[in-house]
Amino acid sequence: MESQYLTIIVNLLVALLAGALVGFERSYQGRPAGFRTHTLVCMASAVLMLLTVYQSAWFYAPSDVVRVDPTRMAQGIMTGIGFLGAGVIVKEGASVRGLTTAASIWITAAIGILAGVGFYFPVMVVTLLTLGTLSMFRWIEARMSQLAYMHHVVRFRSEKAIPDSDYRDLVMEHGLRVSEFNYSADNEQHTIEYHMVISTRDTGAERKLARTLEKHPDVLRFSMESAGD
Repeated sequence: MESQYLTIIVNLLVALLAGALVGFERSYQGRPAGFRTHTLVCMASAVLMLLTVYQSAWFYAPSDVVRVDPTRMAQGIMTGIGFLGAGVIVKEGASVRGLTTAASIWITAAIGILAGVGFYFPVMVVTLLTLGTLSMFRWIEARMSQLAYMHHVVRFRSEKAIPDSDYRDLVMEHGLRVSEFNYSADNEQHTIEYHMVISTRDTGAERKLARTLEKHPDVLRFSMESAGD
């Protein structure tokens, strides 16, 4: 019995460590589901698998009457984790944020399942591969030519607003593509705002547009926010 308790403690500690490592990387990147979330997900998965693996310790029944199938618990865990992962996915216009964090939560649950049944070697391998994917692949992505999306807002005085067609042309002249263009008006402040999603493969295009807007006498305010994951 003591050896069984020691195994349970070791399994939970392994799950804690693996989940903490993945969660630390997410927290370091400033993601909403980070250090504590991943640690708890991994340990919870391990606890639920321990409940199945050591079912004989709390549920007594003849083997010819009840047959234990630990894989059913694993299936239930992975299905339930889908709801938690969906909570960190945010859709903003044409962009979607949080997919990588949702995927990291999902694989952390899988690591917890492995730890819960005492399958330590795959735990170490998958944890290292996960950390490598989250860190090294980010380095690779940063050097790839990617289509970057940004939310762009610009404000004018109502009587001095650039026509929307002319403003689209201005943006495109700087190497940016416009999508989801709409506008709002404030009759009290007598201002008009253009809201749009802009995209480009040129990493310096948004800075060129920003410098142009800074010098434009009719622009009251503008902003460009990254819409990446």
